[in-house]
Amino acid sequence: MTTTTTTRHGPQLATPVPNQRLAGLAALVKAATYVVGFAVMAAYLGPRGFVDAAANPAESLSFLLQNQSSMYVWYLLLYVVGGFALIAVVAGLNERVGAASPLLRWSSVVGFIWAGLLLASGLIALVGQSAVVALAADDPSLATSTWSSVSIVQDALGGGIEVVGAAWVLAVSAAGLRARTIGRGLGVLGLAIGAAGVATLVPALAEATTALFGIGFIVWFVWIGVVMLRPRS
Repeated sequence: MTTTTTTRHGPQLATPVPNQRLAGLAALVKAATYVVGFAVMAAYLGPRGFVDAAANPAESLSFLLQNQSSMYVWYLLLYVVGGFALIAVVAGLNERVGAASPLLRWSSVVGFIWAGLLLASGLIALVGQSAVVALAADDPSLATSTWSSVSIVQDALGGGIEVVGAAWVLAVSAAGLRARTIGRGLGVLGLAIGAAGVATLVPALAEATTALFGIGFIVWFVWIGVVMLRPRS
């Protein structure tokens, strides 16, 4: 929502209200967490030998022990900072699109659930990482199995299947298009991202569609951030 003023010269551009401005900035932060997540994996973690703990627990634990600080910061930014930023985006969109819409009210609940899952995923990763590192000194075998379990739970909550985020962006995009409070291009992009997220339910498509989901959301969050920061007529 925005404030609007009218003078004898006609209506003037209104500045976004504080919640809208906060949501716009949060959307840009959320986009940045995706960029950092992809960039760190591609340029640093991947080349240094990052592997999935579910596929190779012993090698994954060895990698963790050698890269504790990097992994800690990566999880912190991607899931904890990203989760809190998403809360602000969901709240701001609830005002922007129109809280009277039943579809938007439903999408807001789903959005807050998604943010909660991201936060839980990140905190489990951070606490689990610290516990496993301490355990590895005394019982490497137990540390390996524990790290595998922690990683599976963390991945399940944080995006191994992107259906919760997909449901949110599908609903908020449909509500925005129906109310004509977000642009058609932004709404259509949101629907496409949602479709990619739903497709992660299919194991054979999961790897490719997860990448599309993340890359699409970088564009979407930057776009919605600019829209919410820009004055409206």
